[in-house]
Amino acid sequence: MRSFSLASISRATRNTTRLNPFTPQSRNFSFTQAIMGVNKTIITEGSGAIPSNGQTVTIEYTGYLKDTNKPDNKGDKFDSSVGRGDFVVKIGVGQVIKGTPAFRSSETLRENHVDANKAIAGWDEGVTTMKVGEKATLDISPDYGYGARGFPGHIPANSSLIFDVELKNVK
Repeated sequence: MRSFSLASISRATRNTTRLNPFTPQSRNFSFTQAIMGVNKTIITEGSGAIPSNGQTVTIEYTGYLKDTNKPDNKGDKFDSSVGRGDFVVKIGVGQVIKGTPAFRSSETLRENHVDANKAIAGWDEGVTTMKVGEKATLDISPDYGYGARGFPGHIPANSSLIFDVELKNVK
């Protein structure tokens, strides 16, 4: 794998970090090539605490199916906490939704209020690199999302996902 320092890239360029659990990750921003995992693009820098595995985080998010035919890769929206209430979850402990009955309605995915201790693995990888106040877009490969099973009726099998995430609090 090759790493590139952001020091050599113009400040006008968005900071993007490729996250991979098999590669040690520093807290500074760098590019690392990976086949699977999470690609994070920082929209707004945060200045608060960085969560550690096992801490509880409060986030606001909107999830989209990845569509490479769209300029921003955001296809159909499948869920959002915006206007519904923040999502509170223990992060970095591998509590991955795999077929958990998490829908409250046929229109939205409702992880919070059903099982607030579960999140997709891509959040474990992406959110643990964020600072409180940071807004980022997480591009999550299928094996870090809902995998080969998908979420029937809402997320097709082997779908890549895009999440706009804001880290609001860490406890």
